[in-house]
Amino acid sequence: MRQLGSWPAHVGLGFIRACAVALVSMLVPAVWAAAVALGIWWGAGNPWSWVAPCVLVCVGTLTLSRPVCRLVRFLVARWTGTVIPAGYRQAGPVTRMSTGYWWNGFSYERTSRDALLDQKVRVRWRDPANWRDLRFTAIAPLTAGVVAALPPAAVVAAVLGLGRSEPLARVVGALGLIVAVASAPYAWRPLPPLAVRFLRPSPAMELADRVDELTAQRADTTVAQAAEIRRIERDLHDGAQARLVALGLSLATAEKLMQTDPDQARALLRDARAGAAASLAEMRELVRGISPPVLNERGLVDAVRALALDSPLDVAVTADAPLHLDPPIESAIYFGVAELLTNAVRHAQASRARVSLTRDDAGLLAEVEDDGRGGAELRSGGGLDGLRRRLTVFDGTVEITSPPGGPTRVRMAVPCASL
Repeated sequence: MRQLGSWPAHVGLGFIRACAVALVSMLVPAVWAAAVALGIWWGAGNPWSWVAPCVLVCVGTLTLSRPVCRLVRFLVARWTGTVIPAGYRQAGPVTRMSTGYWWNGFSYERTSRDALLDQKVRVRWRDPANWRDLRFTAIAPLTAGVVAALPPAAVVAAVLGLGRSEPLARVVGALGLIVAVASAPYAWRPLPPLAVRFLRPSPAMELADRVDELTAQRADTTVAQAAEIRRIERDLHDGAQARLVALGLSLATAEKLMQTDPDQARALLRDARAGAAASLAEMRELVRGISPPVLNERGLVDAVRALALDSPLDVAVTADAPLHLDPPIESAIYFGVAELLTNAVRHAQASRARVSLTRDDAGLLAEVEDDGRGGAELRSGGGLDGLRRRLTVFDGTVEITSPPGGPTRVRMAVPCASL
């Protein structure tokens, strides 16, 4: 009974999807039909009767091809969960040169507006994905579009046939109704495999995107490495080095005062000993910031638990059996968890947090959740964007769920194999 009750909903949903597929697939052919109708309306004697339709066909096809393909990808992802990468070329940054001109990757322009406009036009019309979209808009109407148009056409035939009194017309109307009901759940289904076959990026486009991604990763790694080296140099110069210089001066002064003022010399030695202890603590903190000893000695799980004990939050850590991963991956996950806990204290005003470290066939999953006020988002140049770039080096991903009012949940996934 439950299957019989769900059949009308199944038919209705399939009919709506079939109508959507037919409408989207026939947008470009509708432009062609409008151009032909315009030429016929003007008549053969009008010189515009063939020029204007050709212009309308070309402009309409080029203008609608990309929106139609984007809409098809959206429908396929919404209905089947299959995400088809767009593979379109992305515009690079526009940079102002020392001469005052703006470089957009193709040419120099006087203003940033001209540079952006010129870049947009060049990237849009030089993209090889245009040919892929044009091919799909030509194939889809003759394949998925024709099949998807069957239920609506059958409904129209049923309405027209059943609305007449002739027996033959009523038979045609009844057959149309049967065809519409029987085909509605399946008429839209040719679209997903067709879209996957013809709308996914070609191997050459995927390779070019991968090269661009690796180039960006290399640039990010170089910048991060240079910044880390500057941070270490600054910490050594302003902290440990200054204390060691002061320690040397204190010892030299104490040596001179040893015979004339022993009490003052002993006081200087006590200060020197305190300075040496402070310098040692700063050096340990510096080393810990570069590579935490607990991470090297006891692994990722124990290092995260030690991090949770030092946090002002009430942090609960759950993990699989001890994970043994490559040191760079462990370091990236460790500092990612540390940054997320710091954000929970500094920005989210959270009181509790939960850290989960699990492993599956795909790799390592690290999830950090807090009860803060939410609203976290990935902004260019922000801390979360830096975390994303750090994990992208290992083909990792970062997913953020942070509605206003909380909670904030960040999921880090890194494909890897345990050692």
